[in-house]
Amino acid sequence: MELKSSTINVLFVLIFACSSRILGAFSNGGESTVKQQNPVKRSDFPSGFLFGAATSAYQVEGAYSEDGKSLNNWDVFCHSKGCGENGENGDVADNHYYMFMNDIEMMHSLGLKAYRFSISWSRILPRGRFGEVNPLGIMFYNRIIDNLVLKGIEPFVTIHHGDFPQELEEKYGSWLDPQMQDDFVHFADTCFKSFGDRVKYWITINEPNLVTEMGYERGVYPPNHCSQPFGICLAGDSDVEPLFVMHNMLLAHGKTVKLYRETYQPKQSGLIGLVAHCFMYEPLTDSDSDHKAAERALIFNIGWSFDPPIFGDYPQEMRDYHGSDLPRFSPEEKDFMKNSIDFIGINHYSAIYAKDCTNSSCSETANRAIKGFVEITGERDGVLIGEPTSMPRFFVVPRGLEEIVNYVRDRYNNKPMFITENGYSSPKVQDIKVEEIVNDVKRIEFHQAYLASLAKAMGNGADVRGYFIWSLMDNYEWTQGYKVRFGLHYVDRVTFNRVPKLSARWYQDFIKNNSQVDLLGITTPKLVHKQAYLYDI
Repeated sequence: MELKSSTINVLFVLIFACSSRILGAFSNGGESTVKQQNPVKRSDFPSGFLFGAATSAYQVEGAYSEDGKSLNNWDVFCHSKGCGENGENGDVADNHYYMFMNDIEMMHSLGLKAYRFSISWSRILPRGRFGEVNPLGIMFYNRIIDNLVLKGIEPFVTIHHGDFPQELEEKYGSWLDPQMQDDFVHFADTCFKSFGDRVKYWITINEPNLVTEMGYERGVYPPNHCSQPFGICLAGDSDVEPLFVMHNMLLAHGKTVKLYRETYQPKQSGLIGLVAHCFMYEPLTDSDSDHKAAERALIFNIGWSFDPPIFGDYPQEMRDYHGSDLPRFSPEEKDFMKNSIDFIGINHYSAIYAKDCTNSSCSETANRAIKGFVEITGERDGVLIGEPTSMPRFFVVPRGLEEIVNYVRDRYNNKPMFITENGYSSPKVQDIKVEEIVNDVKRIEFHQAYLASLAKAMGNGADVRGYFIWSLMDNYEWTQGYKVRFGLHYVDRVTFNRVPKLSARWYQDFIKNNSQVDLLGITTPKLVHKQAYLYDI
């Protein structure tokens, strides 16, 4: 599919000019406006600050079995169990594999300074280290990177974002086995060798702490491992397996950084980091025990992820609770793990309350060492911590971004940070109309508030160097399917046309540093489809 190149540049300029000035308030019948009292501006951030958007391979690419790609763990999981509503999967996703050129034009029109995306492991190494490199996979990512650079957009590459060749699961159990470290280093080496001359920002692994929880504790992601009381799975030990999986992922990170620094960084001059899923935990009550629980929750998530690659070992608090179940690093491993990170990646969506379980009753799943004996909840005395979203644990709590950035700043001596994901998905509504989806005023308010919170943290000295909106476009949200929408663009599930939402216009104007953003609403389906990016099929 090819974009009508003669129209793309004018499309985004004209896209909203034909729209009504009324922001349709579909929920209450009145006028809806974006709250802009002292709005945050581009000029509130340093000139070199990277404003971007993010996606991941499985969630947008599609082409799941084409051009030499093998089945990955998510392909097999969703084909066998069914993911999302009505068994949805990522077989086609957003068809980005065939529409990436159009999507890069879309990014350029937005004015993005960086694009965070991931490499499909099974697309470039279909059999891992047991087979050959797939030249068509290398060519695909070379074309993405070359065209990003041509448009002045910094490629910000995640090596591993959840998906890997299914063969590695079947051969030796993937992340449960130390062999996966060797496979990952081989994968990373292939990426550095193929793309590193143009990529200056690398992320080894996305959210290892969330992978362990969802795949090996709760068992809702592949490989569907868990034990009671967390769930009913055919295999797994929810109290122990997450610890070993995290250990292997962290060692894979450390070995990869060692390789990069010794072999590639001197010539390629890039930076390499790690990304964690970062809730901000706040005490449920003012009790000392709940304050300690909130601190413990931070350590069991942030500390678990970043203490080893910065300090060379796990937090002592985790050793106190897990004892011999927590794996140990050898002296040699501690040596290469320590300071194996150039920047910290923070994926932050929400703050949440933490309740102590050592001195009070909790649910059976919370009252365990793997959870730090902490119960999390979004409600206190019948009041939610913030406005709900379509994700059960995500609430709109802008102060949380400032708080988590300050926590990371203080714990890790203000090591450079990037906000690698931050985004909003509105609560699910039955039979929602397209014009309602694209009039995403709440998303604009979300990002304005979170960016203001970030600017405040940076004003107090936090060394944050970039901010990536999740996501560039609505995509396949893992087991949530396609009904959970985080995108700046709506994707028509039949035509795959990308339709910019109001938030896309806002972000475009924000990046241009327009202090007064004139947001024009879309009130009819006809106007919605007029602004879709056009493709020849």
